[in-house]
Amino acid sequence: MNKNALKQAVVPASMALPFILITICFPLWGFANDITNPMVSSFKTILLMPNWQSALIQMAFYGGYFAMAFPAALFIKRFSYKSGILMGLGLYALGGLLFIPASYLGVFAPFIIAYFILTCGLSFLETSANPYILSMGPESTATQRLNLAQAFNPLGSLIGMFTAKEFILSKLNEADYDTRVALAASNPEALESITRADLAIVRNPYVAIGAVILVFFFIILMVKMPKSTDSSIHFMESVRRLLKRRRYTEGVIAQFFYVGAQILVWTFIIQYGESIGLTRAQAQGYNIAAMILFVSNRFIATALMRYFRPGKLLMIYGVAAVTFTLGAMVLPGKLGLYSLVGISAGMSLMFPTIYGIALRGVGEDAKFGAAGLIMSIVGGSVLPPLQALIFDWGGPGYNDISFMGMNEVKISFIIPLICLAIVTIYGLRTHRIHDRELAM
Repeated sequence: MNKNALKQAVVPASMALPFILITICFPLWGFANDITNPMVSSFKTILLMPNWQSALIQMAFYGGYFAMAFPAALFIKRFSYKSGILMGLGLYALGGLLFIPASYLGVFAPFIIAYFILTCGLSFLETSANPYILSMGPESTATQRLNLAQAFNPLGSLIGMFTAKEFILSKLNEADYDTRVALAASNPEALESITRADLAIVRNPYVAIGAVILVFFFIILMVKMPKSTDSSIHFMESVRRLLKRRRYTEGVIAQFFYVGAQILVWTFIIQYGESIGLTRAQAQGYNIAAMILFVSNRFIATALMRYFRPGKLLMIYGVAAVTFTLGAMVLPGKLGLYSLVGISAGMSLMFPTIYGIALRGVGEDAKFGAAGLIMSIVGGSVLPPLQALIFDWGGPGYNDISFMGMNEVKISFIIPLICLAIVTIYGLRTHRIHDRELAM
């Protein structure tokens, strides 16, 4: 039982307003993450691309996290957490507004640039907000505090998923990939008209969130927030100290594979649904169900954190996620889809728990430590094209290969299975080794 967490307030009263304002940022990047995941399948159809090429959206999206994490940490170290959040909001808004020229140009590259800039902003936001939340109270409740703030992130994700389903996927032209390929040969002008209309549909929600972000930018700008007390920069010294901490370095590795697993599960639930005969909009409904499960279990995990050490809880949830992933691979039809949805219950506490375990006790090195953990989000960039290549193994469809009753979509979930197994091992090692170190 985590007795210290029972004795101390999760959020001190003096930090209530800063905590609320920074916590509001968490749903904002959740929205961006989860309106984007279904776009991998949509861009494939709209612009007639193979699966691996449309999955480059995720490479650009999470590549922005990787590219900007350490510059963000240096910026925050030099100025303040508030400055980092403002920079993140500004880049986020710019990326959303860049969907306007991208939609008129009608080619893939400008969208990739817009996604990259948008997620450079998200990198600033997460590099700032996560350690800021950890610092808003006693260290003994830091992981629980971050779990509480992170519990609101999926609310933005749910809104993003709902927006994708109701305002994008359900409004796109019903012509499928094969129909559009035929139309490209027989009537390219008609295809061009359909493509431009579809790109406008994709554009509008991103422009809307860009405008919302600008409003929140000015709210944060006008509110007085606590500042970091140390603006000196000792980059290499911080890095050397961090690399000596096993729970930190192993945490960076675990976070890489967790984020990869999360993006794979939530991105390719669309293709999984299509492979068993659902439409994209119908499959997105299951994605929303997965997120509801994720949200509810994150609040449950936050409550359980009062009674169980983070490593033990991470291990238990990891075993559940691995089990559900196996079910998604081997169970037939909708049973497999239900199991795929269930993975989100196991994943619910992973990101903030890994984050909190890895950064506990690092002091002022947390700014650069946070950057390393945010850089590990690149797992969401590297792994989707790899899983998509398995989709393309037998051809552009989803049922071109069968192995032990599994088509290529089911086979491809071997990748998130491995990822979640690695996270579970980190939970086990934390429970047996790192939690004992923290208790000493």
